[in-house]
Amino acid sequence: MRTELDNALDTIVAAMTADGQPFATVPFERGGVEMPSFLGAPPTLAHYFAHYCNEHKDVLFLVDGDTRLTFGDVYAAAVCVAEGLATRHGVTKGDRVGIAARNSANWMILELAILMAGGCATLVNGFWSGEELAYGINLAECKLVLADEGRAKRLSGVEHSAKVVLFDHGGAPSDGLASVWAVPPQDQPSVAQRMLAELGPDDLATILYTSGSTGNSKGAYSDHRGVVHGVMSYVAQSAMAKVHLESQGEDVSAQPCALVAVPLFHVTGEVPLFLQSIAIGRKLVLMPKWSAQEAMRLMEQEKVTYFVGVPLMSYEIASHPDRANYDLSTCKSFAAGGAPRPPEHVTKIKESFPGGFPLLGYGLTETNAVGCGNFNENYLAKPGSTGTASKPICDLAILDDDGKALPQGEIGEVCIRTLANFLGYWKNEEATNEAFTKDMYFRTGDLGYLDEDDYLFIVDRKKDIIIRGGENISCIEVEDAIYAHPDIGECSVFGLPDERMGEVPAAVILTKDGHDTVTPAALRAFLLESIAPFKVPLEEHIFVVHETLPRLGTQKVDKKTLREQYTKQLAAA
Repeated sequence: MRTELDNALDTIVAAMTADGQPFATVPFERGGVEMPSFLGAPPTLAHYFAHYCNEHKDVLFLVDGDTRLTFGDVYAAAVCVAEGLATRHGVTKGDRVGIAARNSANWMILELAILMAGGCATLVNGFWSGEELAYGINLAECKLVLADEGRAKRLSGVEHSAKVVLFDHGGAPSDGLASVWAVPPQDQPSVAQRMLAELGPDDLATILYTSGSTGNSKGAYSDHRGVVHGVMSYVAQSAMAKVHLESQGEDVSAQPCALVAVPLFHVTGEVPLFLQSIAIGRKLVLMPKWSAQEAMRLMEQEKVTYFVGVPLMSYEIASHPDRANYDLSTCKSFAAGGAPRPPEHVTKIKESFPGGFPLLGYGLTETNAVGCGNFNENYLAKPGSTGTASKPICDLAILDDDGKALPQGEIGEVCIRTLANFLGYWKNEEATNEAFTKDMYFRTGDLGYLDEDDYLFIVDRKKDIIIRGGENISCIEVEDAIYAHPDIGECSVFGLPDERMGEVPAAVILTKDGHDTVTPAALRAFLLESIAPFKVPLEEHIFVVHETLPRLGTQKVDKKTLREQYTKQLAAA
């Protein structure tokens, strides 16, 4: 049943997308299919930066330790770095320039500068080993890699194609980025100014890497049109949310502020968090390493209004024993992406922060983070859903293996079609062709269904469903049932090979501190009270561990590694 919030947002969307309004759309043809495009979207990210950084030039933008930079400071620094990339290192339009580093203000300036110099910002995974970094660099054929000391050390001694240029994180940008810094001459246009005339929406903008849960990571590349539309889709959602809050009498005049606790080299950190902030004038507060305690300190100090992270992060804040010692009242939104939240987490967050709401976003690297969102009261009403398609540009469909639409309520592959979608996987035409239907829908690899209100429910990964004797078992469903146990801190469910059944479910669990009494037998008995017996792992397939579960760079649990580990363990027993 549709809610009052659904109806209110529909009215706001209709008003803000009407002719002459900020988010009006016009048709654009890609791959023989017409899709809505934002009429007022900047032609490239370089134009986007030039416009909005000037609009907010005196407003505080980045807080990184003792470094505090306005939007004007950041843009001026990026102009000098773009100049240095072109004149000192020979970067030209279309060159892939990698960033291999942890989060920092200088990381952000580098991405702006690469794009303003006409390069393709190639965001290699800062968690990778030297060999993995080299693989990503070679795959994208990077001309240059801008690396901090830690990643440069990993790259030393491994073979790769790029010139490595060091930069530092702290201090003034002119010092930390001295190796790529050049002040433009006053008697002629800067490189950044010249590129505003040369760059267009079809030019290459970014390469981001898939999480790599199966085989080598793939490089998902996008043009400026795609990334701009990904950013503007989020700007539209934020603008519509602001209008709604104002209509409810809420004061939203304070500068928005977000904590940066996710990697900038992943799409959640790059598009909705970082790049969107440039348009909405949002302050970003960086932390070099995740710590719930440090996050709360920074949230209180900087008056953070919006938090986004993997689901476990906001839950750690909500359940932290010292939470009451910090004033987190300014934070009204606790968003998550990368994985569904257990419904119990949704309730816990709302109980811990009665003045705020949990939110959930659903998007992928390949969609430049565009997909669905579930907000506020609607999320509390349907905590198992990732929400409805982001209007006005997202076309969401549930398709069968042949690309045909399935009836409402039936489970199929979640597919997304927008102008924000990536163009393909770099140097991998076969994977690119497999990723799209003939009607230009991107196949997400997720299985789900739409309910009667067009809310998306993710059932599982297409390749992660456990098929036990012909019965499909949803890993997410079993994980949700495990998380309902009050003493469970983390868990992961996956299939193990079985001679009789083909596959059987297995679970790895980490209990909360001081709750070491959860045994496989006790957990199995608990699960049998809520889910069907065939879905419940046997005692010998429930593994209790004492360290946090292994994770991919996205902070998703690395199920592939766990499955391999316990398959070998059982085979050796």
